Amino acid sequence: VQLQASGGGLVQAGGSLTLSCTASLGTFSRYTLGWFRQAPGKEREFVAGVTYSGLSREYGAAVKGRFTVSKENGKNMVFLRMNDLKPEDTAVYYCVADDTTPQAMSAIPPAYWGQGTLVTVSS
Repeated sequence: VQLQASGGGLVQAGGSLTLSCTASLGTFSRYTLGWFRQAPGKEREFVAGVTYSGLSREYGAAVKGRFTVSKENGKNMVFLRMNDLKPEDTAVYYCVADDTTPQAMSAIPPAYWGQGTLVTVSS
């Protein structure tokens, strides 16, 4: 399993950014995909998850209403559209995957992690 995230960068507060992740899952091609983040000095935090079908999604409380997770139909690519970014959204964002539901992914850290992409929000 390989997960490659991209799209991080520096953005001003109130701005938007979209992260992308390409997942090479092999025989595990129908896994739930998602995003976690880790800010400096803080624990990892669930951001969002989406099923292979794209029909079921879950969001962390801190991002609900501002972030949107989506995936390309029939492909293992997942996106995270981040709107109204705040300085507290500054973190390394990780693309993740597991044989689970988005709801379960919010409570149990997933099995597979990619290298992170840094998002910095300036005030």
